[in-house]
Amino acid sequence: MPGTIALQGGGPFVANDDLDRRLLAAVAAAKALVLPTADAFEHPERLVAAAMTWGERIGCEVEALMVLRRGEAMEVGVADVVRAARAVYFVGDQPLHLRSVLKDSPLWDALLEVLASGGLVVGVAGSAAALCDPMVDPRGGAFTLGLGLVPNLALVTEAESWSPERRHRTRELANTTLAILHTGEALVRNQSDWERVGDVEVHGDLPVT
Repeated sequence: MPGTIALQGGGPFVANDDLDRRLLAAVAAAKALVLPTADAFEHPERLVAAAMTWGERIGCEVEALMVLRRGEAMEVGVADVVRAARAVYFVGDQPLHLRSVLKDSPLWDALLEVLASGGLVVGVAGSAAALCDPMVDPRGGAFTLGLGLVPNLALVTEAESWSPERRHRTRELANTTLAILHTGEALVRNQSDWERVGDVEVHGDLPVT
């Protein structure tokens, strides 16, 4: 897949300005499409407001797409908006909800087309974890099915909020590559190459996709 996938550890629209500028420039994106889906029940409008401020700061137009429920992800018009985007950001901290909304939807198919055309897909914090498979279950640190945009990789995001015991338990349970990302850190996959932004801790080999 020729596009770029960026998995950011946390701090949506505040912690990775330099990286975001570089990613958007690399795919010639003047606008970012922002989906606060994973914060559907946690004031998603606050993420949209942060995105607008971020866009002004880094010189990028921002369009918010308020896909908060599965029915909205099934709409053809919504999928067309995603398909036309050059850069798509998923933000919010409820990966289980993001998975339930996007899985096997027209929106998801459109997202794959964004990547196939060389575009950019960014997931931040819990949204980044949901894009992988397996996905770390935020309720206890065990593993469950993710969306599989990046297979054979699981993420611990916002790792600074995890206790050492919880992180150790998750590492012990992992039967796949596990990456531990603090806020401000990221993994970027461009075709089959990986870039680590910050002191990313990776247990196992990063997948070739």
